Amino acid sequence: MSCLDELTTAGTVASGHTVTADWAGLTHTGLPQPGGVPGIQIDGYFPDSSHFNNTHGWQHDAQFVIRLPDHWNGGLVVTGAPGTRKQYATDTAISDQVLAQGYAYAATDKGNSGSDFYRDGTRPGDAIAEWNARTTQLTRAAKRAVAQRYGHSPRRTYMTGISNGGYLTRWQLENHPELYDGGVDWEGTEVDPRGPNLLTDLPPGILNYKDYVASGFDQNGTAAKNIRAAGYPPDLIAPTTTLWTNYWASFWEVTQCQWQKRLDPTYDTYGQGTGTYNYYARLSASDVGAQVASFATSGDIQRPLITVAGTMDGLLPIDRHARAYARKVAAALDDRDDDGHGWKRHDRRPDFRLYEIQNGNHIETYQDTFTQLELIEPHAQYALDLLVAHVEAHQPLPADQCVPRHGAITSPPAQPGHCANLFEP
Repeated sequence: MSCLDELTTAGTVASGHTVTADWAGLTHTGLPQPGGVPGIQIDGYFPDSSHFNNTHGWQHDAQFVIRLPDHWNGGLVVTGAPGTRKQYATDTAISDQVLAQGYAYAATDKGNSGSDFYRDGTRPGDAIAEWNARTTQLTRAAKRAVAQRYGHSPRRTYMTGISNGGYLTRWQLENHPELYDGGVDWEGTEVDPRGPNLLTDLPPGILNYKDYVASGFDQNGTAAKNIRAAGYPPDLIAPTTTLWTNYWASFWEVTQCQWQKRLDPTYDTYGQGTGTYNYYARLSASDVGAQVASFATSGDIQRPLITVAGTMDGLLPIDRHARAYARKVAAALDDRDDDGHGWKRHDRRPDFRLYEIQNGNHIETYQDTFTQLELIEPHAQYALDLLVAHVEAHQPLPADQCVPRHGAITSPPAQPGHCANLFEP
């Protein structure tokens, strides 16, 4: 435990109470950096058998950070690391913002991290299922820490997260509503054993990318059409790279390989290749469907949830992830009832909203290369403000909407419904 003059990255970078590599490249360089938040930081870990995270020299996973500002507003915000990052991953994206507003903050590495996270656990689904257990565990511990520090438990607790952290937010609000008052899911990963999921969508991109390059990046060629048919947004061309190239080089194959090795380890990854992986064919040849089902989301949220996602997301295409989850929530809300004979208490339906950011993209720093892209961060931050006003002051949430380029979430919406699945030049 450390008493710090500054809990935000304005001070923790210099004091050594963050790890810059954890959050490097996650947020845009022009993101405002708040400061002036003194308080207490607690770094620790829960007992675990895996050792991918070597932060603090602990060689121990299930690490976490809890930050308790001196000037507390009575709330707590919890998150889990996106991708395969560690516990400081959202220091600039989430921690700085909520600390400046007076919230206590807690984040976990999800129980395993790094490109080899799939080696954790004894059963194929274990490594990913642990993400949810560690988030629940941290939330309970953070509530106790808050009570010890301030003399009472948080009046409100919110969950939020980016990418895999967005998935965590959905799962927690479905399965542990007693711990939270609501959540904001920022471009979360859809997990459905029936599809779509990462194992259904990534292989077509991987398989067709090299032919796309060989075609001279022909947007009308067969390879480009196959990639778009898998749900991916149009490519963007820059002098030295393309949007698809960036995703292919940094995310497509490594992500597909990690999930396949964890969920379908009997598949011959190196002999048959990642691009030829066929999830639906593997359902009858392996137990991959059961493994995905072990940590899938149902859409049956028990607390209000806002999803914010971009139409130019090249890792988690919006129609295959954000919109797919919205459809799942709608179906779950229509089906839920009290006695098996139909919906009885409409006033207890938790609100769900999908705010689509036109030209929003999974990786904020890509805007440095592709100026057509729109940052999602400001909209995600505002979505949290809207959620808090909804929960604490009973303010209605703005309706589902497309947030046009250079626009904002508004009530009534400037563009109701989905954004066109095309970018503006």
